Amino acid sequence: MATYVNNLRLKEITTGDEDGTWGTSTNTNLELITDGFSYGTKQMSSDANQTFTMPDATADATRGFYLKITSAGSLTSTREVTLGPNTVSKVWMIENATTGGQSITIKQGSGAGITIPTTQKVMVITDGAGSGAAVINANPTETGGTVTSVGGTGTVNGISLSGTVTTSGNLTLGGTLSGVNLTSQVTGVLPTANGGTGSNQATFVNLASNVTGTLPLANGGTNGTTAATARASLSANALPILKGGNYTAAAGEFVTVTAGSITITLPASPSAGSTVTIKDGTGAAATTTFTVARNGSNIASSATDLIFDKNFAEITMSYINSTIGWSV
Repeated sequence: MATYVNNLRLKEITTGDEDGTWGTSTNTNLELITDGFSYGTKQMSSDANQTFTMPDATADATRGFYLKITSAGSLTSTREVTLGPNTVSKVWMIENATTGGQSITIKQGSGAGITIPTTQKVMVITDGAGSGAAVINANPTETGGTVTSVGGTGTVNGISLSGTVTTSGNLTLGGTLSGVNLTSQVTGVLPTANGGTGSNQATFVNLASNVTGTLPLANGGTNGTTAATARASLSANALPILKGGNYTAAAGEFVTVTAGSITITLPASPSAGSTVTIKDGTGAAATTTFTVARNGSNIASSATDLIFDKNFAEITMSYINSTIGWSV
């Protein structure tokens, strides 16, 4: 009785069998041997795990060296494709040509499998170990030559790159990147969080978002980190402005009055935290007063101008809100 225990499931005729007809079986075997070096396509009939079994002494695409696996519909997750029988030890080049963008895992038994990402091709070996059969990745390790394109996800060890390296995704380095000219070989923007400037222009620095800290008054700054602290610093360190006639003060100014009977008008529409400092420089304000006009805002919660009548007195007025107005 014929058997089919070889790795291509060819018919093995026993001695004395098929007298006068063995030529037909032999010719079929020869055809199946050539199929073992050919290209074949198998289709997954549903969105589920599938088994493709190489039949005994019958032509089938599963026997081909290059096996392209397609799907009747879109896969919704990774599916297993089992190659049978589990006693066949064979090399396949398998292409994942399924639709749906999912991987397929090639299995033979309960042993390890090989996952092939969508659109990728992988050479595998089935070890034919029976129920515990495993699938081995037979892709050779490249030790020389040129790599022009790498797709999918994986790891490359010991590769030397020259010229332009272009990536459309993430390039993760596990070691040291050396020999790179930052002036001519690197383009793009390094964020400030990673030690860069946030710009690809050497002369551009975004002062609003890319610079932190305090610039001292001695260096032309405000000595503050916010608008409120800057105003307070400028007010405390302001040089006096000498005024002997009516004058409208600006926020942060220090006004020294040098004549009586004049009006110093406070800023219109002040912001919370705005300050104005006013000083009597005449030494005669008690007898010749001058007026601090509220300019539409309250002074100490009152809609009344302030009459300055203290010799050499100095007051700092801070704007609080629309109810209190200027606090003295």
